[in-house]
Amino acid sequence: MDLLVVTILSAQCTDARVNVVSKDLFRKYRRPQEYLRVSRGELERAIRSCGAYRNKARFIQGLCTMLLEKHRGRVPQTMEELIELPGVGRKTAAIVLWAAFGRNEGIAVDTHVLRLARRLGLTKEKQQSKIELDLMRQTPRREWGNVTTLLISHGRAVCTARNRKCEQCVFKKKCPSSRVMGRPDRASL
Repeated sequence: MDLLVVTILSAQCTDARVNVVSKDLFRKYRRPQEYLRVSRGELERAIRSCGAYRNKARFIQGLCTMLLEKHRGRVPQTMEELIELPGVGRKTAAIVLWAAFGRNEGIAVDTHVLRLARRLGLTKEKQQSKIELDLMRQTPRREWGNVTTLLISHGRAVCTARNRKCEQCVFKKKCPSSRVMGRPDRASL
């Protein structure tokens, strides 16, 4: 449950901010019923600094309602059931399935994965769904969760949106977007 909430909060928000907000949130609310006992306004105030707080509060309370009504308060373990929950798309579902249940059902394409996949020449696509398919075709299924984690980590630490650190990159000589090798940034093409 906590992972679903954190993933919803993380949309268009920094990890640092989500960590601060979720720490307080998880002290107050441990189960779906607890998120539903508070007013929408109170939940919005608790998550306001994560941005898009009205939608995120609505999604959190909506998914809690569905968890209780359809899944006996438990997080479902299939892609199909997860993406039925409010605020949960393929990206969130893939993360939850892998991190919580060890199931590789997809590759989560966030802004970091999108950028890296294009920079590394793993795709020419711009849509998340098409990028995910390209990455899944090129990667053994047993590695999908690891690929997600590695690409996101590399995108946050080295291959950032601005001021990328190509000189520190393990791919610097082979990357089709390497500044070290004088190549143009394929993420922006």
